[in-house]
This record gives sequence, structure tokens and C-alpha cells, in this order.
Amino acid sequence: MKIGIIGTGAIGSTLAKKFSAAGHQVKVTNTRDMATLIEIAGKLGAKPATMEELVDDVEVIIFSMPFKAYQNLPKHLLQKVSREVIIMDTSNYYPFRDSALPGLEGRAESEYISETLGRPVIKVFNNLMSYTLEYKGKAAGEEGRIAISIAGDNAEHKKIAAVLVDQAGFDTVDGGSLAESWRQEPGTPAYCTELNAAELKQALAEAQKDKGPVARDAVMQKFQNLSSSPSHEEIVAINRTAATESLK
Repeated sequence: MKIGIIGTGAIGSTLAKKFSAAGHQVKVTNTRDMATLIEIAGKLGAKPATMEELVDDVEVIIFSMPFKAYQNLPKHLLQKVSREVIIMDTSNYYPFRDSALPGLEGRAESEYISETLGRPVIKVFNNLMSYTLEYKGKAAGEEGRIAISIAGDNAEHKKIAAVLVDQAGFDTVDGGSLAESWRQEPGTPAYCTELNAAELKQALAEAQKDKGPVARDAVMQKFQNLSSSPSHEEIVAINRTAATESLK
């Protein structure tokens, strides 16, 4: 497939490497100068592109940027992009980083992104940490395979997303409609807790919309209070504990 990835941070870069290795034609872009972008793309096995070049002649566009960065995208970026092109969103909202955003409160984050882009989106690759995505993928059918939730309103687009998730090394669970994608947002039992498919399905069902933001902020406060940087395993444990406490 022809895939364009906007953003070469931890998630975007890992996806670019994995999809390039799987044989896809991958283009990447970011806000850096072209010389730096060329260097980054080369390390990822991808082709560097301007923002306008990236959305041209692709089958999938993956937005993998800080939440507040969507406001700085070129207007009408997707105006000439076919409706058959699958638009994916991997972003998560954190108030301390992204500040308050008018129109977001009370809505699923990806509903806000969809409105900002003017296109339907598939919410995917947001409920795993970059370390998990890069190092903990396994072959299909292998014991202990971690699962990723896919939410959206287009069933065919979700099927393609599931194929890419499988190639990245993870199982999939249907996260429901885009309006239900809050179930995989920060602070929920499904977020960065490294669950298998059965566990993730249960976690999505148990999520409580009003509890997620509270748990998210509590987790960030715990991290800020630590005297040293936590290990990956400690981060997962903290997320699991916060999610469990949020359901009480």
C-alpha cells in the first residue's frame, strides 16, 4: 500500500519503519527543514515529502502529531484527497502539553480531530506506548500477543487498519464508532495497559467516560512526583493501577 505519515515522533517513526519493512511504500513529513527530514526518512526506509506531496497519491494517511499541532496544519490539506483514502489518527490529548482547546470538552478526542480535518477518521495506534509498539509486537497466533483498539464509522476502513495493526505485530479489537473512541483515551483501562484481545475487549466495555480524564491527570501527577524516570514496566503498572482505581 501507499502510506503517508504526518509526524516522525516516537509513534510515527515506529510505524514508518514497520510498514516500510513490510513492503509498503511509505512517505513521511514533519515540521523540520527538508535536509533534516531527508536524513530522518532515510533511517526509516521511507521517502521524505512536503505536506502537500505526502497527501498526494496515497491510500492511507496517518496523522501522528501532538494534539495541539492539528490547529497548525495547512487549511484544506485534504480537500483534493479522495474519500476512499483512509485517514488514521494516533493522537492523544494531554492538557499540560496541548492546553485547553475550545470545542473539545465532552467529546471524544478523535471526533474533534475529524471535525478539524473535515474528514472521517479511524482512531488507532493510540492505546500503546511507543516502546510497546516498537519492541513488543509478535507474530499472529503467538501467545501473549498484545491488542490494539480500532474505532471509527467506516467498516471497510477499519478492516484495512486491522491489517496494518496485524503487520505491526498486534491483535485488534473493534472499539466501536468514532463517538465511542473515548473508551481508548488516556486514563481508561484500555490505555497503555498492554492487554490481550480478550482483556482489551473487557477494558473497553468497563470504561467510564467521566473517569478517564481524572485518571489521566492522576497518572501524570504520579509521574511528576517520581524521583527518577520509571521503567517501561513501571509505567504500565501505574497505568493499570490508575485504571483500576478509576472504576471504583
